[in-house]
Amino acid sequence: MRTTHFWNKLCLHSTKVIVVLLLIFAAQQAEAQQKKTRWVKRNNPNYDDKKLTYGFLIGLHTTAYQIKYSDVFVTQGFDTLYAVEPKWSPGFSLGFIMNYKLADLLDLRLTPKVAFYENRLLYRYTDDQPNEEKLIETTMVELPLLLKFKSERRENLRMYMIGGIKPAIEASGKKKLENTTSTLEVTGGNVSIDVGFGLDIYYPLFKFSPEVRFSRGLVDVLDNRTNAYGQPLQRVNTNTITLYLLFQ
Repeated sequence: MRTTHFWNKLCLHSTKVIVVLLLIFAAQQAEAQQKKTRWVKRNNPNYDDKKLTYGFLIGLHTTAYQIKYSDVFVTQGFDTLYAVEPKWSPGFSLGFIMNYKLADLLDLRLTPKVAFYENRLLYRYTDDQPNEEKLIETTMVELPLLLKFKSERRENLRMYMIGGIKPAIEASGKKKLENTTSTLEVTGGNVSIDVGFGLDIYYPLFKFSPEVRFSRGLVDVLDNRTNAYGQPLQRVNTNTITLYLLFQ
């Protein structure tokens, strides 16, 4: 038996590094292009004077559980279970944006959305018993309430940081139809802390904002602790990295 894999404990994934580097590269290229131009037309110059703005978003995410083993995991009954390994899996979300201006550099943002998640856990065994991969699919209705801290606008660009809380509830109803002895069960609700950063790009007719956001679940979503897949675990939390494309 062993403890959680080192990389799973740190929640590291190559997708996070790639997305962050791409966003930084895009910002640097846009700013460099503006520096080469002697005169840049200021698109939508009065956009930020609006108190309330709307839009929509598309999110592409990768997600994985973070687990903590229970005391049962080290008992003789689970002696053949070598490890439970979370796997990163892709998904997507769709939603709307309601943005309220609190101050010149501070906004309050509500982004109700529907998110489609796939989480995988690989149960590894030490004997001739084959490994088992459990897929947990959830469709969540999420209501992130966020504060957006903005930098000063420079021509048609503005950097920002964003953070807040994200309550969620399952909308699919699939959990009730599953065989409770053949898979890992999770609860139908969750609450997460979201933090991220992005870049506002002003165009003549709209504003486009690529954004990277990291989400950490605060709630233990492990439900059934009595079957063979829930007993080895004491706690299960969600971890998600999302690239959002926002249009306002």
